[in-house]
Amino acid sequence: MEGKGLIMKINKERLKTNIEDILKIKYGKTLKNAKNHEKFNALSKSIMLLITDNWKESLNTYSKGKQAYYLSAEFLMGRALGNNLINLGIYDEIKEVLNEMDINLNEIEEIEEDAGLGNGGLGRLAACFMESSATKNLPVTGYGIRYSYGLFKQKFKDGFQIEEVDNWLKYGDPWSIRREEESVIVNFKDGKVKAVPYDTPIIGYGTKNINRLRLYKAEALQELDLELFNEQEYEKAARNKNKAEDISKVLYPNDTKREGQLLRLKQQYFFVSAALQDMINKFKENHGSDFSKFKDYHAIQLNDTHPVVAIPELMRILIDEEGLDFEKAWDTVHNVFSYTNHTILREALEQWDVDLYKSILPRVYQIIKEINKKFIKELGSLGYGYERINSMKIIYKNRISMAWLAIYATHATNGVAKLHTDILKYQELKDWYEIYPERFLNKTNGITQRRWLKLCNKGLSNLITKLLGGDEWVTNLTMLKNLEKYKDDEIVLNKLLEIKHSNKERLAKYIEENEGIKINPNSIFDIQIKRLHEYKRQLLNAFHILDLYYRLKENPDMDIEKRTFIFGAKAAPGYFRAKGIIKFINEIAKLINNDKSINNKIKVVFVQNYRVSYGEKLFPAADISEQISTAGKEASGTGNMKFMLNGTPTIGTYDGANVEIVKEAGEENNFIFGAKVEEIEKIKDTYNPKKYYEKVPGLKKVVDTLINGTFDDGDTGMFEELYTSLLEGASWHRADNYFIFKDFDDYRKAQNKVDVEYKDRLSWAKKCLINIANAGKFSSDRTIMEYAKEIWSIDSRKIK
Repeated sequence: MEGKGLIMKINKERLKTNIEDILKIKYGKTLKNAKNHEKFNALSKSIMLLITDNWKESLNTYSKGKQAYYLSAEFLMGRALGNNLINLGIYDEIKEVLNEMDINLNEIEEIEEDAGLGNGGLGRLAACFMESSATKNLPVTGYGIRYSYGLFKQKFKDGFQIEEVDNWLKYGDPWSIRREEESVIVNFKDGKVKAVPYDTPIIGYGTKNINRLRLYKAEALQELDLELFNEQEYEKAARNKNKAEDISKVLYPNDTKREGQLLRLKQQYFFVSAALQDMINKFKENHGSDFSKFKDYHAIQLNDTHPVVAIPELMRILIDEEGLDFEKAWDTVHNVFSYTNHTILREALEQWDVDLYKSILPRVYQIIKEINKKFIKELGSLGYGYERINSMKIIYKNRISMAWLAIYATHATNGVAKLHTDILKYQELKDWYEIYPERFLNKTNGITQRRWLKLCNKGLSNLITKLLGGDEWVTNLTMLKNLEKYKDDEIVLNKLLEIKHSNKERLAKYIEENEGIKINPNSIFDIQIKRLHEYKRQLLNAFHILDLYYRLKENPDMDIEKRTFIFGAKAAPGYFRAKGIIKFINEIAKLINNDKSINNKIKVVFVQNYRVSYGEKLFPAADISEQISTAGKEASGTGNMKFMLNGTPTIGTYDGANVEIVKEAGEENNFIFGAKVEEIEKIKDTYNPKKYYEKVPGLKKVVDTLINGTFDDGDTGMFEELYTSLLEGASWHRADNYFIFKDFDDYRKAQNKVDVEYKDRLSWAKKCLINIANAGKFSSDRTIMEYAKEIWSIDSRKIK
């Protein structure tokens, strides 16, 4: 039923028997002596038994018409159990059954590992899209890699980030099924590997439809060279096995050296080749070998540039294996592929050395060369000059530009927020937009309200359902707009504050248990949680905290609200400067948290190993959402939407989806600061950060702590390098490339405003309510329906 979870008939006794039988068969244990992870696996497998028939029927129904395929290097799924029970509408019923078995569902949920299949917003977006597709009964399949290990588990040692193996599969994965019979072979110049698919059900809310996420594991064709083994050459005997498994071993292996770059390229080609072979095989089974019809049944979305090698790979398959000529293959490719651009950062627009492609994908490289020739000819026919053509070539100076290949070969290129798309059209990709204006679209990102409100913030979810007289909002988030009528209702506003405080107490307890740091739930929880990158400006936040600390030292009686600054972020293993920022923040935390003279007025916590399940506790507890990236650098952001949905005002720049958030909820209910895109564009070539460094009160003092001995970077040179990058410029960018110094004072003023306005509790609660009420636009349900209608041309298909 629309608006309600599917109420499945649960046979309590059968469920109990299934759980007990699985424990016996899999672990040789009874309920009494089974460990929590074993109970988790048994319960999860029992739920899989409930959904298998609907899953099979969904796939069968989808196979009869056009489908969409979402190719992504990441799917940051988070834990599955709680979300699946919520979507099936049986959470309370299962909890009741488990209570009768003396099993605590909350403990079972906590034992589940976050699947190590993604890292940042790109991967989490893919996960939200998969869930929304199932909820909206859209025939969408996700394709990616089944990484044996995630990016890494993050620990801090003396304030430094330490990377440990993220063995997310240590207890097994009850939510996936190995499909050995549908394995395919992927060919590289230096050998072949087997791609083995693992299927995970994606359960929609309030529907019987169940979609599929298919992830490939790389395995050797011959696991062991028995002849070498018998000759006692044990390492050589297993060499092929290890080499093959390396491909799907780790998410985003370090690529600072050639070997790492080759492995990354192999990863990308591995999963797209396997996915395309799978699509071709199923097309032949269902529709025969007339490939002129392939585009009638397939829409393939490339989630950023990682899977763009799928374009020449499909050309290769159609030409070399299915006998199409180049132009017919090109017509098919152009019609089936579309591309999502996630960045305007030039350094993040993926490029590959020609040599790398030649060394492992020579035929694919030949096809890219042919596509490049075709494109140059087209540019020439438009009267473009030599320099302009060079700037747009797919292959230029022995580098392959994957973004250029994607834009030229696909029928649609979309940005992920209105500002982002406008910057692409009128600045970064202006030349392309002039030629292909019809191809450029905006699809503002979204989040699934099932996980990011109904599951993770049950108190607020229940209040909304009560106020709106039902839970239709769970599948129609625009219904939240009706909450605005309560904006002056003191009973509702106080209830909202009460729920927020309860969430803060829950987070404080979790942080004390996991980080060993005690924080005050009565303080403002000021939270910045996202990938660690310079443009996201965690450093600006850190400088403000240190400045506030120094002001408190000078004036201990300063009247401010107590505040807890919470960070969560991982730095890529090879990103030296980002690691330096983490160390700097942890040094600030050590200084502030151990200074009793400031009477615990401020505290700093950098949580370890930030991930989806940690986010489920952080987002509902936040009082202020830090979205402070340099204007024009954040494509969209989805963390900003999660905070908004959970009733948290934003302190941020006019960047990414912040622009749309403020438009929906009003600038008076958020805290906007900093230079806008237009201003930065005007000053970027003449910008002198030293002017601000010398003249802005307090700024020089905090910046100089990087080099004056206030903090210790363990003789790594991290802090000096960071200082130099700000004042002189370093490695690949100019001084203060992200305008931290320029925005510092304006940010400080915005933070002062937060402090003042937070004191009026009912007025603050009103801001929170209005943010919730206007979050309806930011549902991934809305986004995915726009993709379905405007890019993929697919319709919802509900199973009987």
